[in-house]
Amino acid sequence: MSTEQRATPLRLGSTAPNFQAETTAGSIDFHEFIGDHWVVLFSHPEDYTPVCTTELGAFAKLEPEFKKRNVKLIGLSANTIDSHAGWIKDIDEISGSRLTFPIIGDKDRKVAHLYDMIDHQDTTNVDQKGIAFTIRSVFIIDPAKTIRLILSYPASTGRNTAEVLRVVDSLQTGDKHRITTPINWVPGDDVIVHPSVKNDEAKTLFPDFRIVKPYLRFTPLPKEKTSAAA
Repeated sequence: MSTEQRATPLRLGSTAPNFQAETTAGSIDFHEFIGDHWVVLFSHPEDYTPVCTTELGAFAKLEPEFKKRNVKLIGLSANTIDSHAGWIKDIDEISGSRLTFPIIGDKDRKVAHLYDMIDHQDTTNVDQKGIAFTIRSVFIIDPAKTIRLILSYPASTGRNTAEVLRVVDSLQTGDKHRITTPINWVPGDDVIVHPSVKNDEAKTLFPDFRIVKPYLRFTPLPKEKTSAAA
C-alpha cells in the first residue's frame, strides 16, 4: 500500500487544479484545454487491461454525443504516451471505435495525485513495484473550471458512459432552466422546479408546473429544451 501523503481531497465546487501534461494529442495546459468547454476527465488504472479497454472504446463511440453538448473528453492512464498509442490500436480493433480524444501520460502519477485518484485502500490494485494504481475516477468540469461531479469506481468495475452523459444533460439543463432533476431522469422527463423559484415566479417560468408537496413541484420540460437537443 502506498505510504505517500494523500492530496487534499477535491470537492464539488472546487476549482479544477491546473497542470501541464503530455498526451496522445500533444502537450496541454489543462485550463487552456478546457477553454470555454465542459470537460469529462476520467482515469484508468493501467494500459492493456480488460475493463479499461472496454471503457475507452465505449467513450470513443459516445464522443459525438458529448461534442454536441460542448463537452471534451480526456482520459488518463499511468503509462507512457508510447504505451497509450499501441493500446489505442487494440481499443479500436476490439470495440470498433475510432478513439480521437487525448489520453494523458501519467506514468509518474503527478496528475493522479493532484486529483486524488490514487487507490490508497485497495492493496490489490498495485503495479509490480507495489505502487498504487489510479482508481476509476470521473470529473465533470464546467467552462468556469469548477468541478461539478466526482465519481470514484473500484478498479474491478467498469463505468456507465450513458450515466456520465445523463449527468452532463442534468447539469447543463439545470443551469439554463433553474430546475433540478429527479431520480432516473432522462431528457424529456418531467423535472423539479428549483427550490429558489417561488410559486409566483414559477407560474411565469413554468405555466404547467404542479405542486405535489410545498417542497416538491414538477414541471414538464420537453427534450427539445434540454442539452440533449443540441
